[in-house]
Amino acid sequence: MRILFIGGTGNISTDCAALLHARGHEIIVVTRGRSAVPSGYRAVVADRKDLAAMRAALAGVEPEVVVNFLGYDLGDVAVDFELFQGRLRQYIFISTTAAYVKPPRNLPVTEDEPLGNPFWDYGQKKEQCERWLCDRRDRDGFPLTIVRPSHTYSPRWFPNIVASASCTLAARLEAGKPVFLPDDGEGLWTLTATSDFAVGFAGLVGNERALGEAFQITGDEVLTWNRILAETADALGVKSPQILRIPTDWLCARFSELTGPLKGDKACPGVFDNSKIKRFVPDFRTRKPFREGIHESVAWYRAHPDQCTVNTAYDRLFDDVATAWRAERL
Repeated sequence: MRILFIGGTGNISTDCAALLHARGHEIIVVTRGRSAVPSGYRAVVADRKDLAAMRAALAGVEPEVVVNFLGYDLGDVAVDFELFQGRLRQYIFISTTAAYVKPPRNLPVTEDEPLGNPFWDYGQKKEQCERWLCDRRDRDGFPLTIVRPSHTYSPRWFPNIVASASCTLAARLEAGKPVFLPDDGEGLWTLTATSDFAVGFAGLVGNERALGEAFQITGDEVLTWNRILAETADALGVKSPQILRIPTDWLCARFSELTGPLKGDKACPGVFDNSKIKRFVPDFRTRKPFREGIHESVAWYRAHPDQCTVNTAYDRLFDDVATAWRAERL
């Protein structure tokens, strides 16, 4: 099949595109030209938000499946609908489990959990995109499949409650700087290796049974945040990490930028039922436990010191939270 990725070189999409390419599919990636596209793929250079530019760049390109990993606003999916309605076997929208109501009403969470995150605009915007696309599915027969990842990580990521897409957490732990967890750190959470996610995702691509359906794809391994941080410190060789355990309400009241990521996601129990994706893709399962995955992240970190960036804004947030918390407890 010819599969067009809108976003094919990111955290989750890289492994998805690679697996599909290895299975013999033709991979086409829409790019602005700022990120390298693997040599085995076809690159289409265009601004994905610009309908005219996309139409011109895709002239003569006839994908059978389109996957949008970068749809964050209604305008993003509206462009796709205008471009691809009536031309596709399948359109896959990558949403998020953060679109569900928070805190969850039932555990483990299934695809029947209602949407409606009251705390985080990221989840709210994904929900709006889902509902808009579902309307086009029902009204126009748009061949829609929705996929909802949770906290998914690759070897370049160090999962944490602030932001995982940098080496900030690893650098702080190695430097003996404080990090923090919500409440007592015993909240349940699920992390998913991108290599595992890709297996479930690839099984949905071109799958006619998946049309009109929504799927969450997450790992089966449930951890506490204490365990996640302990495994990370152990992989780094840090014996006594400085960990502050701080009430979620305190964090959100004093640092409003944490309200969405915490109350709208990571401070809520993240336990998911993967029965549906396993029915449609029987070979999907958790093959990579976090203990193994975080050692891969550390190995990459050691091998690529020139690429291990520290996000200064997030690093400062860790410092500011630690300073404010300790000052109140004096």
